[in-house]
Amino acid sequence: MPSEAKTQKRLWRTREDPLADIWKEAEEMLEIPELESKALFDYLCEKHPDKLLENHLRTFQRRVREWKATKGPNQEVFFPQDVTPGRRMSVDFTHMNALEITINGEAFAHMLCHSVLSYSGWEWASVCFSESLQALKTGIQDALFRLGHVPEELWTDNSTSATHNPSKTGDTAKRSFNLRYLSLTEHFGMKPHTINIGKSNENGAVESLNGHIKRRINQHLLLRGSRDFASREEYDHFLCVVLNKANNLRRERLKEELKHMPELKASRLSEWDEEQAVVRKWSTVNLAKNVYSVPSRLIGRTVTGRIYEDRIEIYYNGELQLEAPRLRGRGNTNINYRHVIHSLARKPGAFRDYRYRQEMFPTHNFRRTYDQLEQNCSPRLADMEYLRILKLAADLMQSMVDEVLADLLAKDILPRWSVVEEFMPTVCHDSPLDVTIENVDLSVYDDLLKEVR
Repeated sequence: MPSEAKTQKRLWRTREDPLADIWKEAEEMLEIPELESKALFDYLCEKHPDKLLENHLRTFQRRVREWKATKGPNQEVFFPQDVTPGRRMSVDFTHMNALEITINGEAFAHMLCHSVLSYSGWEWASVCFSESLQALKTGIQDALFRLGHVPEELWTDNSTSATHNPSKTGDTAKRSFNLRYLSLTEHFGMKPHTINIGKSNENGAVESLNGHIKRRINQHLLLRGSRDFASREEYDHFLCVVLNKANNLRRERLKEELKHMPELKASRLSEWDEEQAVVRKWSTVNLAKNVYSVPSRLIGRTVTGRIYEDRIEIYYNGELQLEAPRLRGRGNTNINYRHVIHSLARKPGAFRDYRYRQEMFPTHNFRRTYDQLEQNCSPRLADMEYLRILKLAADLMQSMVDEVLADLLAKDILPRWSVVEEFMPTVCHDSPLDVTIENVDLSVYDDLLKEVR
């Protein structure tokens, strides 16, 4: 048969070699390891426009591949590893912004702290907002308590959440574990390990699944028909469902792996840092190098701030006084106008140069209202009128005042305080219903037992 006939490889050319004049020069430049064939081709085209054309690119790239295979430098070799059940769990952070997830229509910028068992591929992920130690602690504990068992080793990269550079020489190759991270691994009985710097392939179990989990979530979002969630809790539940479906496919290998892992007996560690601070006379407190406003009744008192990864809680004498979203970075402010408006309304002259003045405009309609008052009233009167409106929002309901302001601005009516108060809807407080609960006669149960017998 023709298919069984031995064919001899053709050793002659059927057309003139278009690279004959430049190939020797190209070989000399290919000794540079990082140089790509496309960049070299563009360089040679500019240098020898009479010898190379754009349609020679594929021929040039093929010739470069052949040269690298026969004469090129040795490449890095990767060595397959035998994975021991129950030995290793890897943890890494991955950004989720590319999936364009929203909460109530607003972009939800976040990350996932992703934990993976190397043998079975079982995985878990927790929402976080930075690569901090708090986020790492939460992610690891969520995975361990979901799993109910403890692996022998915990692997991470060299991020500052787990390691630091103890030397002042700038030698980044020598990094040590943070003491707080060591206490975390010791508490759960795991041995901490890190990969070599710049060698993400050494953490391949989680690195590869970072892409898989985002593709899986994206597919479920497409099936869901929407990327918007009503609340953070709804989104967390969605992630839980997606991860459980993925782990169901690995349940057989997980059963085998769990046989080699001790059960989790350690208690869950606190996932916050505590700071003591004195509330200043401006009704603010400094926590984690950012400024938060607090109720003015706490001025001069020492409060305790619990700093979580996503929020802060402020306690006085063990009682929760305030909860607010945590600010990122340093020198940022979170001022709630409700904490200061009653004093500010009595001192309207302080408003114009108030350091946190921009925080006193909770919505766009409040900002437009102040602008209208400034255009039609004296500066002092505009400040007084606006502060009275803001106090009205604090005493009643901000959303109701906002609707009235939007309506007045749409009708081109100057939103003076008296006008806003006049247009405010009447709030009705229905009296609670009187409910009478009769005493229950338990003897009917005795009669029921007699009938059963």
